[in-house]
Amino acid sequence: MSRQVSPHAPSDEELTSLVHDAVAAPSMHNAQPWHFRYFRGTRTFELLADFDRAMPHSDPDTRGLHLGCGAALLNLRVAVIHEGRHPETRLLPDPTDPAMLASVRLTGSAGGESDLAALYPAIHQRHSSRYPFEETQIPEAVREALGAAARGEGATLSFPTSWHLRDVLELIQEAEARNVTAPDRDQDLAQWTQLDAHSATTDDDGVPQYAFGPRKRGGRAPMRDFAGARQVAGRDAADFERNPQLALVSTVHDRPEDWLRAGQAMQRVLLLATLKGLSTSFATQPFEWTDLRWPLRDPATGTGYQQLLLRLGYGPKGPRTPRRPVTEVLDIRP
Repeated sequence: MSRQVSPHAPSDEELTSLVHDAVAAPSMHNAQPWHFRYFRGTRTFELLADFDRAMPHSDPDTRGLHLGCGAALLNLRVAVIHEGRHPETRLLPDPTDPAMLASVRLTGSAGGESDLAALYPAIHQRHSSRYPFEETQIPEAVREALGAAARGEGATLSFPTSWHLRDVLELIQEAEARNVTAPDRDQDLAQWTQLDAHSATTDDDGVPQYAFGPRKRGGRAPMRDFAGARQVAGRDAADFERNPQLALVSTVHDRPEDWLRAGQAMQRVLLLATLKGLSTSFATQPFEWTDLRWPLRDPATGTGYQQLLLRLGYGPKGPRTPRRPVTEVLDIRP
């Protein structure tokens, strides 16, 4: 439930709290490629892309960067509504500045947005889980609710089954095989992962070794091994689910605006899934190869462009991964 709207301008403490909620969003390899500016005069946040945190080898067109920023934008909207205000949101408000991804103006009382307000408790509960999930099927009613959440952000959520699921899993395996022989992919992985215990507890971005999860010994779940060819002392191996439950997020078009919409849809789905007791992770491997992305769609019914692939199920919650201090990602201006 959202709070009563405050008639006064938000304080620095309130602004910091809102951005703290926003940056709990996931991003590719936890690179956190975002920056926020707040203008007191207009009560407006600006969300900017931090292209210094892009991945030139794994995400050359910055589509994945936009997805992460879209997730942070959704979190910000949810947090603003939770505070009792309305987030008047515009995507790509300045066509001359590709780094300017969105603006969010804080206006009057939030009305008719209870669905988003209800997601607020999940913002800091949601963490990617790279552990085995149960074979328990997600109920159809939950799938329908997750689909409705994606549609609320202008995207489509579909669950591959039967031969389509087999095709998707084969495409993921093909991408993983390519990654093994592509040295440039190791560069991105090495930059955004930490293997030593000291870095894992002191760095404020990237994927620490404690969040890698066990090595996959068996099963068909699409699990990226963040250790790559490197050894992690004391790391266990485990059998993962034989029948993974995957979901594709797609959009009608394939422009930066659509990537932002897909990122918001992704996060809305993830937050609702968390409230429904589901654990989640991502499979980005086939999206890192241009020729593997289009075949992910269902040729019989699929339309539009596939933007990301989620793995969902019932299983252990993932650990919290580090976040950069709000002081590094927020500028407050007159």
